Amino acid sequence: MYTIIDIETTGGRANRDKITEIAVIRHDGENILDSYQTLVNPEAAIPYNITQITGITQEMVADAPKFFEVAKKVVEMTEKAVFVAHNVRFDYGFIREEFKRLGFTYSRRLLCTVRLTRNTFPGLGSYSLDNLIRHFKIPFRNRHRAMGDVEATITLF
Repeated sequence: MYTIIDIETTGGRANRDKITEIAVIRHDGENILDSYQTLVNPEAAIPYNITQITGITQEMVADAPKFFEVAKKVVEMTEKAVFVAHNVRFDYGFIREEFKRLGFTYSRRLLCTVRLTRNTFPGLGSYSLDNLIRHFKIPFRNRHRAMGDVEATITLF
């Protein structure tokens, strides 16, 4: 069992920045079994440059649930599954940090599609999701939004 995950955040440091969007698809290796996505109120300002990349504004997250309100769903979706993400240390690090702030330990087995593609297709100039989408001609929508990136990662996976 796998859960393919992507998040959008207010910045690049899990110990300082917060999640603004999360998307999770539960997958059995062949089929999508369940999916979940939501904006998340980070209870912090979203920097202008992040809004330029993701399109997520302060107004969009103002009435969104806070992480503690989606935490149970994240646990349920990722339970007894391998946590898969493109650059898994980033996504997993943020989710772990959010649970730590709530006083909980979050631990999952990990699979990184950056490492997976590096090992499977050595010699590519870059293993960024943008480059892999171009290289493999992966259809995508809503790049730099959580569900759009999860859907591209599933194709890659």
